[in-house]
Amino acid sequence: MNIDFLFCGPEDAALTIILAHGAGAAMDSPFMNEISAGLAACGYRVARFEFPYMAKRRLDGKKRGPDRAPVLIDTFAQVVAQLGNPESLIIGGKSMGGRIASMVGDDLGVRGVVCLGYPFHPPGKPENLRTEHLKGMKTPILICHGTRDPFGTPDEVAGYGLSDAVTLHWVADGNHDFDVRKKSGRTQADSIRDAVAAIADFADMVGNFHPNSADYTN
Repeated sequence: MNIDFLFCGPEDAALTIILAHGAGAAMDSPFMNEISAGLAACGYRVARFEFPYMAKRRLDGKKRGPDRAPVLIDTFAQVVAQLGNPESLIIGGKSMGGRIASMVGDDLGVRGVVCLGYPFHPPGKPENLRTEHLKGMKTPILICHGTRDPFGTPDEVAGYGLSDAVTLHWVADGNHDFDVRKKSGRTQADSIRDAVAAIADFADMVGNFHPNSADYTN
């Protein structure tokens, strides 16, 4: 499989963060661009890629539903194999992309996993949980999740019995894209900036690397 990457950040960075897209938007969506630019400014190498169904959409413009889970999982494994040295990699992504990363993190031996809005359950269907593997996960994982995200509320998540390897960063008043209401006095850019800082702290902790995370201020 030929996987095309979109890189940003220093080529000689000690740690690379691989980010996969969500179910409906490509790797260069505004959300993914802002997150990636923020992490690159912190001194990390960021590598984005697209699952086969999204790569096909880029070629012919036709919208398709996501590939089946085995294809998504195999694609992520190929991405890690292509970039090499799992010990220097953090894998993750937006929503579905982060979920798939969390499903393969232990098997691939990566340094950590980052999820940007985890789909704990489909909106309006809290009984359809996607958390079983998170209960026994060993690889450190950071989940950045909005307090208004319909894919899982703080009260719901508190009762899931997640592994001690899971760290939660709650995006105040954030929805699934970390956007906030005007009355919050904040903006989506503020939320993304806070999430980037949380990811940088997490990466520093699990990787024992010390990029200049304090530089990301705008």
